[in-house]
Amino acid sequence: MRFDEILTNDDLLDALYDMHFDECTPIQELAIPPVLEGRDLLAVAQTGTGKTAAYLLPVIERLVNDNYPQENVNCVVMAPTRELAQQIDRQMQGFSYFMPVSSMAIYGGTDGHTYEQQRKGLKMGADVVIATPGRLLAHLSMGYVDLSKVSFFILDEADRMLDMGFIDDIMQIIGHLPKERQTLLFSATMPPKIQQLADRILNNPAEVKIAVSKPAEKIKQGAYVCYETQKLPILERMFKENPPQRVIIFSSSKLKVKELARSLRRLNIKVAEMHSDLEQTAREEVMLKFKAGRVNVVVATDIISRGIDIDNIETVINYDVPHEAEDYVHRIGRTARADKEGSAFTFISEKERSRFRDIERLLEKEVEKLPVPDDLGETPDYGNIGKGGRGRKGNGGHASRRGGKPADADKKDPRNRGRRGKGHRRGSGKGHAGRTEGNMNNAGGKTAEKPA
Repeated sequence: MRFDEILTNDDLLDALYDMHFDECTPIQELAIPPVLEGRDLLAVAQTGTGKTAAYLLPVIERLVNDNYPQENVNCVVMAPTRELAQQIDRQMQGFSYFMPVSSMAIYGGTDGHTYEQQRKGLKMGADVVIATPGRLLAHLSMGYVDLSKVSFFILDEADRMLDMGFIDDIMQIIGHLPKERQTLLFSATMPPKIQQLADRILNNPAEVKIAVSKPAEKIKQGAYVCYETQKLPILERMFKENPPQRVIIFSSSKLKVKELARSLRRLNIKVAEMHSDLEQTAREEVMLKFKAGRVNVVVATDIISRGIDIDNIETVINYDVPHEAEDYVHRIGRTARADKEGSAFTFISEKERSRFRDIERLLEKEVEKLPVPDDLGETPDYGNIGKGGRGRKGNGGHASRRGGKPADADKKDPRNRGRRGKGHRRGSGKGHAGRTEGNMNNAGGKTAEKPA
């Protein structure tokens, strides 16, 4: 289905045309109509399916077509991490480029100047506030944020927010909202706790469930069954035989991320680390360097496993097996996008074997077990690949450097798209307030600026 078959606002369609978004993804085709009808929505779809556009596009159209008051906070979008909040805000900028709709990203890890910009913007009002729970609660506690006129409340990656312990924060925020509102809940998985939350906050919702897809067929998957002490030598052997270009390594804790990054630096590999101890400016710098090719390897916790826009990843390595099987799909989904090829390798210690069997049950297939080099010694038994046994000599398993840009509408950065014969930006209502630097104070202003 084409966007012009379900959306009617010409300015919104112009922005989509300039961004080369023509066809809806399945989640967009199924979710946009009930949102336009004003219904609550429970949507289950994994990251990378275009869910951000599935809720932003109908909300933007309704904000403009129905003339919602510009001085109010009309929509609140909750996101689990500051990186995702920033990414949603960038999408918002592109979709509303020709329209008098303002937005603002609210998240922690910033300096006092940015906090003050956020405070001023919230007091002046913005159509769409995109926030992490903790930082929004901090502003609410100061008494200058009015959410009593909110018409749309959206939870993005609700399952991850609950996993991160945000349920109490979310319920506190809901306490500041009017009972008469439209609530949209998006989740990558549907565990019982999400169903329970949906029953609490949704009113007769429409339900859209896109089956959790298996990893792209073009991802070459392999696993090493090894002892914990063998993981680093295997990784070093892989990188020695095939120097890394664009690789993400996921580890289970901040401490292990830091230790692994130090070990790789000793090999003269251009490596950076990503975890919650880093300040926001440091995180942004890491991602910029990685995207520019000045960093070849990022070692990270699950902070970047979902919903983050990183192009052309050649290989994903699970240094530790993720605790949830669905997280494996999200992690390795960073590679082999846009019908490109990529590789995913997992190191399975003796304590992680049962978790990896859960992953194989979700995948409905066995992941190839790769041989550990003989000189690294005996390896644990996986149960179906032989008894203990010494690893055979292998090639280290490091794979292709092919990658690709995301093809779905949820992942494209609109700021670099061409304009379709526009001499100026149409709809000069409120200025866009979503940037954390430079123009946050325009959150209630009367001029509109092209996103920088």
